[in-house]
This record gives sequence, structure tokens and C-alpha cells, in this order.
Amino acid sequence: MILYGTSLSPFVRKVLVALAEKAVAFEHRPLRFHDPDPAFQAASALGKIPAIEDEGFRLADSTAIVAYLDRKQPAPTMLPSDPHDYARAVWFDKFNDTELLPKVIKPFVHRFVMPNLLGKPGDEAVVAKALDKEMPPLFDYLEGEIDGPYLVGGAFSLADISVTTAFHNLRLVGEGVDAGRWPKLAGYVAATLARPSFVKAIAAPTS
Repeated sequence: MILYGTSLSPFVRKVLVALAEKAVAFEHRPLRFHDPDPAFQAASALGKIPAIEDEGFRLADSTAIVAYLDRKQPAPTMLPSDPHDYARAVWFDKFNDTELLPKVIKPFVHRFVMPNLLGKPGDEAVVAKALDKEMPPLFDYLEGEIDGPYLVGGAFSLADISVTTAFHNLRLVGEGVDAGRWPKLAGYVAATLARPSFVKAIAAPTS
């Protein structure tokens, strides 16, 4: 199996964590969005990361890839078998992709991506709004949902990978979760990022 995409991407990191959890052998090609590499373009028609090629099967989109991995190698599962837990894992993945990550990623975009990768100044007003206005209600929600080391079904799952992955990007630019205001969320994020699969994914090549 070949995985395309830089580990700086929280979406690529999601797949890297799942691969590590399942101990799947793969080749990592840490390309960025719209890389002209023909094999990558064949795997990702829209030029988005991550993408995989597995014995001729090509697929892009992190959630779809994790679902594929779960069917191909069910243990340990990233998508619970219990209907309620499965639905909640899907919900947390959707919550991350549509609500949490778009806000949490803003400091990383404006403090890292813009100046270091695009050669443009970031906008600290955007960062301040994300930190002070946009993220707190989402952190409040997660603080109320956390009741133990895992979000769903008493076991590590796609829910934990999805919700936690962008917090590493936040950490890279000197921000994090205020443990005084959100103690459960702060502890949960720290413990999840310290999990061996996350440590391995974070250490993966960025380019």
C-alpha cells in the first residue's frame, strides 16, 4: 500500500494513526496538495490528500480510507460494531471535519502555512477570533462529552483520531487547550496525542 500526503495535514495524520494502530505495512510518499506526481494524480482526481493505492485500488478522502482499512483488516477496529457506538463515531468524525477542524486549524494556517509555505503574512486577527470566539463553544461541547479515555464505546476509535488530530497542528504554533477552563478536554488531548500510534504519525515525514 502507498499513502500519499504530508504528515502536516491532520487528514493524512488520521490515516497514519489508523495504519499504525492496525500495523499495516505501507510506503509513505509525503506529497502536498495538487502535487504533479502522476501516480498521486491517478489516486486523487481532485489533487487532495490523503490518497492511497493498494494493489491497483485507488482512493482519496481520509474517512473513506479508514473505512476501507477497517473492512480490509478489521482488528483492531476503528469503527465500532455496536450500532449506537458506530453512529457516534461517525458523528464525531463529521463534527471534526465540519465544525472543529475548520476553527482549530486557523492558527496553524496563519502562523505556519502562510509565512513558511506560501511566503505570505498571516492574519493574527483571524487567529484571535478563532481562539477567543470560535473554538470555546466547541471545546465546551467536547468537555461535556468526555467521560474517560475514549469518546465512544470504551475503546479507541475513529472518533478519537478525528477529534484529536488537529490539536497537534495547534500545538505546533504554541497554542493548546486551557486546562483550567477545559480540564477533561486538555487531559484527553494530551493522552491521545501521547498514544504510540499518534507519536509515530507525528514523527512521519512532512516532505
